[in-house]
Amino acid sequence: MGEQTGARRFEQRGRYLDELEAGDVYVHSPGRTMTETDNVLFTTMTMNTQALHLDAAWSAKQPLGARLVNSMFTLATLVGQSVAQVTQGTIVAQLGLSDIRFPAPLFHGDTLYTETEIVEVRPSSSRPGQGVVTMRHTGRNQDGTVVAEATRSCLMWERAAHEKALAGEVLA
Repeated sequence: MGEQTGARRFEQRGRYLDELEAGDVYVHSPGRTMTETDNVLFTTMTMNTQALHLDAAWSAKQPLGARLVNSMFTLATLVGQSVAQVTQGTIVAQLGLSDIRFPAPLFHGDTLYTETEIVEVRPSSSRPGQGVVTMRHTGRNQDGTVVAEATRSCLMWERAAHEKALAGEVLA
């Protein structure tokens, strides 16, 4: 293959600090259908032996009547669904998660749909060219019922500073 001239190139990435504004809402696609295999694999890989995730007969006799999708799998997927649009290649570090809630259960076969609201954007006082973004992730099942919520803080790059860092320039 030879070099193409005039070809446009597109890089999949998240948003830079200077592209985010409080109040922006990102609707992430596609949704993720949570399968029994996903749930059992995640649950056993993380050594979570909770019968609500693994024992169908026991779970059938519990108040919700069936095995539940592991809430840590739900949380990881909730955050993961936001990466391509918000933080892919533009994050420096995740600083923390808070206000995590699971107001309704998620079952095998349910599909998780996530959206992210940008709550706050502020420059870092100690890291030039970077800043802190606070975002609120909300996950709904296929019926629109909220099944997960989390607030997340990330250290993010400003575009110009990241480009300089990638070029090997020292940030002042």
